[in-house]
Amino acid sequence: MVTLVQTLTDHTDDVNCCAFSSAYLASCSLDKTIRLYLLKDFSELPFSPLKGHSYGVHSCCFSSCGRYLASSSTDGMTVLWNPQFGEKLATLKQPSESPVRVCKFSHDSNYLISGAADGTVALWDVRLKKLRRTGAVEDGSVIACDFSPGGNHFVTGSTSGELTVWDCQMKCLLNLKTAHDLGVTCCEFSTQPINGGINSGSQCFLLASCGQDNKINLWILSPEDATGCELRMRCSLNRHTAPVLSCCFSPDGQILVSGSVDKSIMIWNPTSGAPLYILTQHKRYVTACAFARNLPLIATGSMDKTVNIWRIGSENNSGNELLGKFRCSVQHWSEDEVCSWLSAEELQELVVVFKSNNIDGQELLNLTKENLENDLKVESLGLRNKALRKIEELKAKLESICIGVPDEFLCPISRDIMTDPVIASDGYSYEREAIESWINTKKRTSPMTNKPLESSLITPNRTLKMAIDRWIEAQQVLQMPANQGCN
Repeated sequence: MVTLVQTLTDHTDDVNCCAFSSAYLASCSLDKTIRLYLLKDFSELPFSPLKGHSYGVHSCCFSSCGRYLASSSTDGMTVLWNPQFGEKLATLKQPSESPVRVCKFSHDSNYLISGAADGTVALWDVRLKKLRRTGAVEDGSVIACDFSPGGNHFVTGSTSGELTVWDCQMKCLLNLKTAHDLGVTCCEFSTQPINGGINSGSQCFLLASCGQDNKINLWILSPEDATGCELRMRCSLNRHTAPVLSCCFSPDGQILVSGSVDKSIMIWNPTSGAPLYILTQHKRYVTACAFARNLPLIATGSMDKTVNIWRIGSENNSGNELLGKFRCSVQHWSEDEVCSWLSAEELQELVVVFKSNNIDGQELLNLTKENLENDLKVESLGLRNKALRKIEELKAKLESICIGVPDEFLCPISRDIMTDPVIASDGYSYEREAIESWINTKKRTSPMTNKPLESSLITPNRTLKMAIDRWIEAQQVLQMPANQGCN
């Protein structure tokens, strides 16, 4: 089930892009502004809109650490903002001074790409706020780009229909001239690596590209060696009846969303290629779509000047309807994302304290009254109580995502539905990633008993995995047509 929960009508011209951080939603427009909203209630921040461009804003994106918001414009500038306070941190001038059509951060937040109308590509050092390298495509404007999850490559798409793969030294590794007839409009990687490389066991990545040919093409990017890669077509999705302008993957890679000139939003299963839902509430072209990082929310933007917020699954039955497709990822928050959450919850007084004590998501969820008073030295009783109340609300929200799921299917550490359950030496089952991180950081103590683990050895729990898979299949809400396979 997909439900429209909010329509934002603050922009006065076409909405070109939407982006989520862990605490905020950003949208940008031809009206020259970027608007920022709190995720908890979609209220606009007091310092919004951001007005730093002299022409229309084409693209906006958050860094994964949550510290930066970038925006790019026809004025030839890419601006770095502090999203917590709305201050401008830097103005990055495209070397060619051509209109900048797209920008995207690397997954480690160290780099930023900006692509321009004259085909130039600039790679920026975010920390130093300086140009690192430049390159250019052979033909057309660069209007799409994204970094691979591994961070070693990025892809650009151009109006000539080309997809180009680069390394972080701006060396062109591959150029596919016929990716889309009439031009590429968007490209985005799934954050989840997949198997299927040329070399056995090599890590590959799934890329979706959209085009003026009405298609969404799914590609597999396979690193061949240190200096090369292969980009091969997996399948093509052909249900839109007009050019496809935008696409995005869910955080777990299990769902793909696309927006089109046909005014529709389509929600897909990227594994099978099956369309799951078609949404038609926008009145003009759908130019933008984005998934929230920690919540089952989608934002879509349109030339009708609105941003729609959609929820996948109902609030009262989210455990059954999400079926593990969205992992509760608060425990994986960085220190910066915790600070963004504090600001969003009007706990700005604690930002410096939490930052200086390196409080990340896992530590946030484990904080107690004693920790706040004795370890973090928060003297104000009212502030301590407010912080504890907000943490408990956050925990309750996470638990609500797992209502109806058998408890033995949930990882004791993360409380997520396990996708790769393993048995530790204490006899309990955990999600592999969670227990490996625990062992590496918690001195090999059992998360369940707090006693020392006899060894760090973990073994796959195939019986439990089969049970989880059967339960998900039996409870499946998002049915896929049997004749729509994507091979």
